[in-house]
Amino acid sequence: MKWWARFALPTLPQTLNRKDITLNSQTIILYWLILLRIPGIGAATLRQALTFFGTIDKIFNASFQELRLAGFSSKQITLLRKPNQSLAEADFIWAEKNNCHLISLEDARYPLLLKELPDAPILLFVQGEVSLLKSPQIALVGTRHPTANGRQMAAEFAFFLAEKGLTITSGLALGIDAESHIGALAAGKTIAVCGTGLDLVYPSAHHKLAEEIKLKGALVSEFPPGEKPKAKNFPQRNRIISGLSLGTLVIEAAIRSGSLITARFAVEQGREVFAIPGSIQNPLAHGCHALIRQGAKLVETTEDILEELSILHEAFLPNNGILYKLPPADLGADAQKILACIGSVATTLDAIIINSGLTPSKVSSMLLSLELLGLITAVTGGFIRVTLN
Repeated sequence: MKWWARFALPTLPQTLNRKDITLNSQTIILYWLILLRIPGIGAATLRQALTFFGTIDKIFNASFQELRLAGFSSKQITLLRKPNQSLAEADFIWAEKNNCHLISLEDARYPLLLKELPDAPILLFVQGEVSLLKSPQIALVGTRHPTANGRQMAAEFAFFLAEKGLTITSGLALGIDAESHIGALAAGKTIAVCGTGLDLVYPSAHHKLAEEIKLKGALVSEFPPGEKPKAKNFPQRNRIISGLSLGTLVIEAAIRSGSLITARFAVEQGREVFAIPGSIQNPLAHGCHALIRQGAKLVETTEDILEELSILHEAFLPNNGILYKLPPADLGADAQKILACIGSVATTLDAIIINSGLTPSKVSSMLLSLELLGLITAVTGGFIRVTLN
């Protein structure tokens, strides 16, 4: 039986033209997977189309003229009307079999900091703790060929920052990236943003590390299964690393390096940039020195970073200009899921249960615990996060 038979629909092309179907989460994901595979459709085009149509399903039932008015090109409209069934099927099946979360721009779980970007990915593939996407993150990046001192600094900074409750975000590359993930896993959580589909691990030497991150953190990619490592993908990945994070720390980088591309993205995105200085005789310190000359904060200890982020003694998470109290580092996965569902607008108990995927009894118990920790408060209509006064 074909996978889309679960929707009680005969074939995929007919699915897209039927106006009487009942939408469910699987149908919606189908639409996003089709859009993901159409060249040139990014966040800007999709936001314009969603503003025009209101909901994603209307895009697939619109006339040619309506689609043109919404911003789609003639070629994109042709591909919308004759989608590649085999690719959509493969993406869907792989995600289901591998416990992969598919998070669209419209999903409540989509990380708010990343969503601010004009070129935000339209769909994220996530394996692991999906709630980490909304946790306060610091990006650690650097050369693939660090010195012994550079490796030690990456592991130590990652460890102590993770211990303070920050999620360490990096790119799973050799060198500084790998040491940052390893240091973070020893004390807290880490996110690895990949430049390939999540069915591949690049570099292949990091298979064991990737498996550990799936268990104790999260793997993230905007690329569908089957996407192989390509040079153009890694700068694209770097904008996600910086876009997810409150700031980016560069540890050993040459003047021309991918790490400086990440730092540039961070500046363009309005995020903090930190750099660790080194010996003038070390070519890998030159990139950090250049960043410091351009305004990056010189870092000698983790306190320099925590101070800049205003989380030295009490930790807070920026969220659309609102500062929320940061949960303790040992907050359980279920409590994190619930906290990720609550913001500055009252969220009902029913909404929390649906969005968290937890049982009503578990949610009720966790809500009480979060209230006692001073992280949320009950108000008329539901619950809100506690903010900095």
